[in-house]
Amino acid sequence: MLAVLLVFLIPFGGGIPSGVLLGQARGLSWEVVAGLYAVSDLVLALVFESLLIGFATLARRRPPLARYGAAVKGAMAQNVALVGGAGAGPLRVILIAFGVEPMTGRTAALLSGYGPLPGWAFAITGDMGYYALIALSTLGLNAWLKHPKVTAWIILGAMFLWPMVTQRVRAGRARRRGAEA
Repeated sequence: MLAVLLVFLIPFGGGIPSGVLLGQARGLSWEVVAGLYAVSDLVLALVFESLLIGFATLARRRPPLARYGAAVKGAMAQNVALVGGAGAGPLRVILIAFGVEPMTGRTAALLSGYGPLPGWAFAITGDMGYYALIALSTLGLNAWLKHPKVTAWIILGAMFLWPMVTQRVRAGRARRRGAEA
């Protein structure tokens, strides 16, 4: 179980298919693997929130850090605004975490006035939804292919390529609508 948790704690998007397939290979039920992913989200929340609090404490004493923190906060506010996060309700925060990642969901929650507990609850809810989508896709594809490495690579490719394809399709539609108008 520890190996699966460690895979989920690696800070890159490929952990889900790898962890799901590793859990399956080790005979873990899907409920246990999902629980391990939820634990990894809780660890992320504790570490990220602690780092933010520590940085804010240091920034009060060090003007260069305060300027850096203000620049990062401004950049995050702009990024979150692009996905409609400032002033977002709980469902929007959940969807931001689903579509981007939990730290951006937490940032959207913070910018919308939610404290740490509800903010992380919304962010983790969205991330668990994303986990469910990728985990079910991974297990379904692997049941068909019966080759875990190929399955993991296909799912990883889809995870990274799908947003780019979707963005190009939307941009093409917007251009066509603009040309028609």
